[in-house]
Amino acid sequence: MKPFSFALSPLRSALLAAVLCLPGVGYMAGAQAQLALPSMGDGADLTASEERRLGDSIIASLYRDPDYIDDPQLHAYVLSVWEPLVKAARERGNLSEEISERFAWEILLGRDKSINAFALPGGYLGVHLGLIGAVSSSDELATVMAHELTHVTQRHIARMFGQEKKNMPIMIASMVLGALAASKSPDAANALIVGGQAATIQNQLGFSRDMEREADRIGYTLLEPAGFAPQGAVSMFEKLQHASRLNDNGSWPYLRTHPLTTERIADMHSRVPQGKNQPPQPTLEHALMAGRARVLSRPGVDTLRQWVKLPDMPEFAQRNAQEQAAALYVAVLSQMELKDWRAARALWSRLDALVQPSGDKAGIQQVQWLGAELELEDKQPQAALQLLGHADLRGDLPRPAMLLGSRALLALGQPAVVSDRLQTWVAVHPHDAAAWRLLAQAWYAQREDLRAIRAEAEARVAHYDYAGAVDRFKAAQDLAQRGQGDYIEASIIDTRLRAVQELLREQTRQK
Repeated sequence: MKPFSFALSPLRSALLAAVLCLPGVGYMAGAQAQLALPSMGDGADLTASEERRLGDSIIASLYRDPDYIDDPQLHAYVLSVWEPLVKAARERGNLSEEISERFAWEILLGRDKSINAFALPGGYLGVHLGLIGAVSSSDELATVMAHELTHVTQRHIARMFGQEKKNMPIMIASMVLGALAASKSPDAANALIVGGQAATIQNQLGFSRDMEREADRIGYTLLEPAGFAPQGAVSMFEKLQHASRLNDNGSWPYLRTHPLTTERIADMHSRVPQGKNQPPQPTLEHALMAGRARVLSRPGVDTLRQWVKLPDMPEFAQRNAQEQAAALYVAVLSQMELKDWRAARALWSRLDALVQPSGDKAGIQQVQWLGAELELEDKQPQAALQLLGHADLRGDLPRPAMLLGSRALLALGQPAVVSDRLQTWVAVHPHDAAAWRLLAQAWYAQREDLRAIRAEAEARVAHYDYAGAVDRFKAAQDLAQRGQGDYIEASIIDTRLRAVQELLREQTRQK
């Protein structure tokens, strides 16, 4: 069972797993008894700061992978599952103050259609779109994420390094980065896998059975406090158990290295109170986001053309309202991928008419965001703003509304409004690379080139591309020396350049 390889095309067969078996390799693992495991952080030779730096060095390459996707709607939905789990872990005492402050707690999405997820050092969580599209509810998704979160909070990664002191973290990280660099060469990737050193590391770094059990036991306790139905763990286990009986086609990576055991399955069933083991009902929002994940995972033109026909099939009328809404959402987005804006708008009108009477705020919001996205793609920014309902981008907006609204206002020739709002946004969300890039566009439109170049640099910093950021800061510095921009902005650029140069030196030493 490979950990989530984040859709590194030739490496999808398990290279990252072979070199760094750090993510939630076993995914689910129940435990009836208290386990004789060290308490959080005991025996760890890897400090929290070192673990964060190790994660940063790996994640920098994942951000640059072509299969990394920053989809605001999906990201916001997955984050709405992740953040309550992290909060519950903190409140239950599973999350120490040190790692709570030092770790990133960031989500990355990958286009891979396989059903998988991973936790990396430093509090990063990756999720394949295939997982979102396959689970039946947010409760099942939360089950997966709670397990992965526990691998982080219980310092399983650091404890593995403590068990194998001769394997230095930097050596491991360098091998991962080497594997990522070989992503265009399957032969090179395979050579790393079969090499004696990689094979040794694979044997040494796999999560132990005890760690897997601990991840399930503690992960399960987070579900209800975070607002999710514990029955989701049972239904997710049943999916995995069913899949384990099928021939492995590579779509269920969780089942490959650490197969489910009878003990683990029985334990998860036993934890749910008698009579409450029915699978939880999916929300409208989850049904829509599962459909979005399937479309954005690039299923191919033929599949998209099949999906646009679903609302006109005879069996469509036999489905319930939520299933019809999901099928319409998929059809709209598929038509958008096929660039047929007229057909997409007709389908969206049907979707909106179906969803509005439901009163489901989260579902209605997702439909409105889809409509705004459609209008922007069809170069109708004013219509997009009307759907968003936030013409001036004021208030505490969700990220999809902020980014879609900024795009619309830029298209309408109102860059000053965009720069005013986004400056506040990035001050609170400094790692939002997409927001920094939109801010750069707004500054360029106002002929504030110095500020625009700085925003471009900050977008690179947000994705740990310190070399690219230094280049942009130096370009801004050169522009300032030629008399453009004011003294305050030039001083900020000088300060940020020195800070990022130091980060680059540290990053280079690690490599």
